[in-house]
Amino acid sequence: MTSDTPMKDGAHPSDGPAASKRGPRSGVAEPSKTLGKPWEKPDETAPDADGRDPVARALAGAAPAGLAIVATPIGNAADITLRALAVLRGADLIVCEDTRVSGKLMAMYGITTRRVAYNDHNADRIRPLIVGRLRRGERVALISDAGMPLVSDPGFKLVRDCLADQLPVTVVPGASAPLAALALSGLASDRFLFAGFLPNKSSARRDELAALVAVPATLIFFESARRLGDTLADMAAVLGDRPAAVARELTKLFEEVRRGSLAELAAHYAAAGPPRGEIVVLVGPPDATAIVPESGAGSLDALLRTALAGASLRDAAASVAAATGLKRRDVYARALALAAEGKDES
Repeated sequence: MTSDTPMKDGAHPSDGPAASKRGPRSGVAEPSKTLGKPWEKPDETAPDADGRDPVARALAGAAPAGLAIVATPIGNAADITLRALAVLRGADLIVCEDTRVSGKLMAMYGITTRRVAYNDHNADRIRPLIVGRLRRGERVALISDAGMPLVSDPGFKLVRDCLADQLPVTVVPGASAPLAALALSGLASDRFLFAGFLPNKSSARRDELAALVAVPATLIFFESARRLGDTLADMAAVLGDRPAAVARELTKLFEEVRRGSLAELAAHYAAAGPPRGEIVVLVGPPDATAIVPESGAGSLDALLRTALAGASLRDAAASVAAATGLKRRDVYARALALAAEGKDES
């Protein structure tokens, strides 16, 4: 177990008397000082005709009418993007989880745009008001307390209503805790599933984990420090002793990623106690030996029953085959048999 802390075109020559002094018109505009020779690539680092530098060019019109989904830093305030700052400054309204939390970031960058809280407690009441402003052509920025909006927050309902109303929606991407943790984890990153927070109670938590046993991907969860040790123990019991990582305080001064098996990590946090900071737990994908403690037809049936509860027969068989390494044809045949047994019992 390890730990580590469009460029603007120049004017064509005129067709007036002055043009004749420069020679006969051949049908091809003479190279201008602004554009250089026609066969040369324009210097994209040079100011344009209005004297704007490349950054100013890129940010022009950064806050159009409509809803902009804007990512904010997950810890280090310097991780905000230039475009995000331009959109937040140019917006008519910033919709945020907590006006006090976002107010600190806005104050740091001198952004005085009006803010309104939008969260699980008031979303149903506030959402129609926001949509009404968007219908009037206003520019609204949606942010979360940290990271990418819509990831474990109620923002998706606002986006859904805007799309249903054919209102413009755009995104200003940036920091995201799940992706940052995945990049640091050392676990397979070609396929992953973000599962948010697990239930508080162990029995419900184990039931939810059981539905994820056969998913052939790295699993990513948010978790509270207080429940971390118990959650890791439940993961080891249900998922098997897979490789895992616990990432906390990402992008902050005391950033740490602790790697090891689920059992090792569970033992560590049981002895060390709850850590400080915000936590992301990552669990490696299953293999033939780490899916469940036992092997054989019984465990295959259990995996298939779990997968069939939330997927079609074909998809369930495919996911279990990928997770176990068994032939898809054989797994599909067993899934068909289980499905038939279920019909007979009903």
